[in-house]
Parts: sequence; C-alpha cells; structure tokens
Amino acid sequence: MNKVSWGIIGCGDVSEVKSGPAFSLVPNSELVAVMRRDAAKAEDYAKRHNVKKWYCDAGNLINDDEVNAIYIATPPAYHEAYALQAFEAGKPVYVEKPMALDYAEADRMRKASEQHSSKLSIAHYRRAQPRSIKILQLLNEKAIGDILSVDLRFRQAYQAGSENTWRTNPAVSGGGLFHDLAPHQLDLMTFFFGDPLKVEGTSLNRANLYDADDYASADILFQNDVKFTGVWDFNARLGDEIDICAIQGTSGMIRFEVFGAICELVTNGQTQRLEFDHLPHVQQPMIEQVVRYFLDQAANPCSAKDAVEVMRMIDKITGKLN
Repeated sequence: MNKVSWGIIGCGDVSEVKSGPAFSLVPNSELVAVMRRDAAKAEDYAKRHNVKKWYCDAGNLINDDEVNAIYIATPPAYHEAYALQAFEAGKPVYVEKPMALDYAEADRMRKASEQHSSKLSIAHYRRAQPRSIKILQLLNEKAIGDILSVDLRFRQAYQAGSENTWRTNPAVSGGGLFHDLAPHQLDLMTFFFGDPLKVEGTSLNRANLYDADDYASADILFQNDVKFTGVWDFNARLGDEIDICAIQGTSGMIRFEVFGAICELVTNGQTQRLEFDHLPHVQQPMIEQVVRYFLDQAANPCSAKDAVEVMRMIDKITGKLN
C-alpha cells in the first residue's frame, strides 16, 4: 500500500466536518467512496465532497477494489459487524468511538483483527491534537511535579429532543450520552496515565427522560497512585453546565476543558493560558497518524487494546462488568 484509499461507512453528521474532508487533506490519503443506507443522501454527500463513488450497501463498498481502507462512522451497534466484514476482505479499519456497544464486543473486534492480521485503529482523536500532546509533555517534564489526583466534572443541561436520537437508545449507542462522550475523557486519562489499576463507579437514570442512564460517577486508580474522580450529569440545571478536568500535582495544576478551548497551567501562584490553533477538521491530526500507521510508517496512534480498556472502564462504571 503506497496510498490509503478510504471508503466511509456511515457518511452522516460526524463525517461532514470532523473527519470526512480530512481524508483527502493528509499526505498519501484520499477519500474514494462513501456509503449510507439512504442512497440519495449518500449521493448528496459524495457530490458535495467531491467523492467519486457512493453506495447504499456496505458490502459493496468494502469489496470495492479501489478501496483499501475502511472508516466506520455508524452508530456503535453496527461497528462489530462492519469491522468483521472489512477484516475478512483484508482491509484495515479506522472505527469511531465508542469502539462498540460494550467491552465484550470491543474485545471480539480486537481478537478478530489479530486473527485476520488486519490493522485496527480507534477514533479517540483528541489524543492526537496539539493540546493533548502538550499536556502529556508537561506531565512528563513534571511541570507540575508528581501527579497527585485528577478531578473531572462534566455537567450538561437537557437538550430538547435528545430522547428521540440514537445516542440515548442503549440498543444502538450502548448506553446514552455517557457512552457517547466519556470515551473521549477516559481515553485521555489512559493516554496521560496508562491503564487503570482499579475502577469503581455508579450510573443512574435520574430524570427518566429516555431509557439510558443520565448520571455517572467514577473513582479510578491509575498507575503511580494517580487517583481520578469523575462526575457526569446530562440533566444539569441551565446555568450549571461545566466541562473541566483538573490535574493536580505537587507543585501546580493543569486545568482544561475536554470539549472546549480553555487550557491553563498553574504554577507558583501564576496562571498561564495555553493557546492552540483552531482545527477546522478535529480528526485531521489523528487521521494523519492512522494513515502513516496503515502505510507501515508509524505506530498505531490508538490501538484496539487501548480502546478495549476504555470500554472496560465504561462497563465497570455502569455496572455491566463486576
């Protein structure tokens, strides 16, 4: 493989701006085909994004000889089946987060990729962004000393109509908005601190607006005695919304928004605001690394093993795993 020629399964909202255009912007990569079950929408996407082929059947895209890599951007309920089809066709896979509906599915995907000797990367793309790389550098340089604790607070007010979307249908999403957003946050913790040693948590459906839980809390012990506490509330009061992660060290703190722009380094009583350029396509740094991995030019930027661990944490927090 000298160039990665992508086919997208599920050219919906995620692929409009966050990822889709980036496949043709990074070196040695091009987007050649897209698939959506609604043929008219697939054609519309292809024409707007200058993609020459479109399909309404995933099997036809996977078996297109011009496509040599698959990006799965469907809801989680379909990730495993499409990944297995791609592996059987001998094609590497880049799959959206969360990796699957649950830990068991994710681990089956990992094992299948190994059995077929097929490459598999997961779209925990925030770990490839300049801000995350800078935070990791600061941690490694001990800019705030030895790490003591991490406190994450995420509160989001009820969003009208969310009860009618696939994200709040556990059969399709795996378990609601926590399953949709927490993978970003928990993956960054493993990116910064390694695999967890102990995971405990609770999740509840407090508002009963839909079938999925809308509240979760977690206590996680990472390597080097890093203690993480997290709270997620998806039915917070208006005005009480918050998105903050504070990493406390023996001589300072790094404080940042996972989904916002704020990133601060606090040392010696002084706060330094860290600024980063806006990314038009937030997955572009990750896609560039995945392309290099598929071309045997770099390591896997987010392995199946990494993502399976995130799914294990989520299932432990929500009580699916003991």
